[in-house]
Amino acid sequence: MAEQNFDLIVVGGGPGGYVAAIRAAQLKMNVAVVEREHLGGICLNWGCIPTKALLRTSEINHLLHHLDAYGFAAKDVSFDLAKIVDRSRKVAGQLSGGVKHLLKKNKVTVFDGSGRLDGVAGGLRKLKVEKDGKPVADLTAKNIILATGARARQAPGMESDGKLIWTYKDAMVPKELPKSLLVVGSGAIGIEFASFYHNLGVDVTVVEMLDRVLPVEDEEISAFARKSFEKQGMKIRTSATVKDVKKAANSVTATIEGNGKTETITVERVIIAIGIVGNVEGIGLEGTKVKVDRTHVVTDDHLRTDEPGIWAIGDLVGPPWLAHKASHEGVVAVETIAGLHPHVMDVAKIPGCTYCMPQVASVGLTEAKAKAEGYEVKVGRFPYIGNGKAIALGEPEGMIKTVFDAKTGELLGAHMVGAEVTELIQGYVVAKNLESTEKELMETIFPHPTLSEMMHESVLDAYGRVIHF
Repeated sequence: MAEQNFDLIVVGGGPGGYVAAIRAAQLKMNVAVVEREHLGGICLNWGCIPTKALLRTSEINHLLHHLDAYGFAAKDVSFDLAKIVDRSRKVAGQLSGGVKHLLKKNKVTVFDGSGRLDGVAGGLRKLKVEKDGKPVADLTAKNIILATGARARQAPGMESDGKLIWTYKDAMVPKELPKSLLVVGSGAIGIEFASFYHNLGVDVTVVEMLDRVLPVEDEEISAFARKSFEKQGMKIRTSATVKDVKKAANSVTATIEGNGKTETITVERVIIAIGIVGNVEGIGLEGTKVKVDRTHVVTDDHLRTDEPGIWAIGDLVGPPWLAHKASHEGVVAVETIAGLHPHVMDVAKIPGCTYCMPQVASVGLTEAKAKAEGYEVKVGRFPYIGNGKAIALGEPEGMIKTVFDAKTGELLGAHMVGAEVTELIQGYVVAKNLESTEKELMETIFPHPTLSEMMHESVLDAYGRVIHF
């Protein structure tokens, strides 16, 4: 099989890989992408996008059962689970097709198969591409970007079986709605599925081994979110672990230990959402200088590995494991390869969003982390109940919190819980990237009536100038 030479090969066509390929094509490189399954990766096909389609459906179901508050009435409201799942899959398919079009438009060559590093010859990295054990192509390039992503971490003794114990993939395509559900893990994935199923009428219990739900978020935001989830009827167990599971024909009995107590619950299905494992196997890392730490490839701040010509991005490397972080890493890696001088990624400027009900979003340092790093802080808060647009929308529950350096006025962090905060957070992200202080934010005119006015009020509150509360 004749070798095909490229300037750059990207292994993996997810949000890191395909963005890297397109940026490289813009910089006049001859680029190949090797993808073994679906263009768009987990995000577009089994993660970010289809889950948002499901969550939108569950939000509509929630509203339909609270129509009286808006002056409407409807009888015999029902839903078709098969149609809900089908819509989610169609949304994913549409966007995956869009990625294929973008790659073609940018003249990126796509190979359908799995890529494996195969040494060096004449200063070029070699990559073998196979599909179902059969050779597809032999490729060479001076640089190869590994963007192979990650998969769900399995819990010992609670391995997924696709029937009673689910991964996120199983949870996205249920054939029937369970009456009860146990979600193990309360990070973004776990809480989003808990919210989706709860809003469709499922009895949901969440177990989290740490002392609070959404543990990476600011403590006040976590506490607010938990109170809201429990008010809706969700059951939450923190500082707890699932010690044992016993499967029956159509149910699972779990033993939960925590806070000095042991309880046993029986549910129809279990979702395991305890993190991810990097896809480092089968890509030819053996015999290279690439370092792997707890299943994730180690890189420098420009995404170089210790093996010359080999780069790594996305879920394959360090946290936070977010699609938009992967895309940015792809651009940084490619621009570095091209001899440009991109800004390295600052983790403190990466927003995180969780699309539960209520939504949660944040950027930068929590109040506790800011204090732990030695900052003297000024903290502002503003509740949704003080905002006219929130009340008009029928969404009066929420809070926006801002954390500033008391000495310089630097915005250290912003943390939100409430309706549409996943859209609002970008205002603070831009402010952080522009190194804004409280002065610029306080002098900014926010439109009325909007939810964004609360962002202004929270800043004002940090400095004793809040107007509307």
